[in-house]
Amino acid sequence: MMASVLNSQRAVEVSIYVVRAFVKLREMLVTHKALAQKLTELERQVESHDSHIRSLFEAIRQLMVPTTTKSRRIGFST
Repeated sequence: MMASVLNSQRAVEVSIYVVRAFVKLREMLVTHKALAQKLTELERQVESHDSHIRSLFEAIRQLMVPTTTKSRRIGFST
């Protein structure tokens, strides 16, 4: 807007600089929206992975518990 009023080279440069700044700002906002969306998707995936990993650890812990069976003697008893 300043370039249309002042009609100088410096006013044109400043006007272009301001427009480029707003374009850059808009690009950054779009990029951050996309980044936020990707983070949300990753968070959902990780939550489901966490539950699967927990169930695996529980199953491994159950397998690590020694069984309590009485050992029988090998052979014949008389």
